Amino acid sequence: MEGIKHMRGRKLIAVALAASLWLGGYASYAYGWEPVIDIRMDSARATQDRDLAECRELASRASGDTTTEVAKGTVMGALGGAAFGAMIGGVSGHAGTGAAYGAAIGGAGGALHNGFSTEEQYKHSYIRCLEGRGHRVLNY
Repeated sequence: MEGIKHMRGRKLIAVALAASLWLGGYASYAYGWEPVIDIRMDSARATQDRDLAECRELASRASGDTTTEVAKGTVMGALGGAAFGAMIGGVSGHAGTGAAYGAAIGGAGGALHNGFSTEEQYKHSYIRCLEGRGHRVLNY
């Protein structure tokens, strides 16, 4: 019976980690966000296309790779969640089950957190770059 619970815990961890990486991918800056520039108030219209391309590249480098950040968040969240889950589960005599559930929940949370943080860093860097070059960005 304990072996079955152990297998369920491993499956839960695998499913949760796969789901967190998949969901974290939706936080990717490739998801479709683009800055909207107020062209009537744009003091640098002549360089707008070049600036968009250059700032996009700079923002990508400044924010890091979404997949890498999601993976880091998954691992760190899973480790912290497993430790916390083992403590809670240990009180009731099921430290292994608690660790498995904690790792699954912590991994998913860590992935989502890092994914969305990377997305926000990308937007922030992109907007700062464009505004530094004289473009007024409307959608923060």
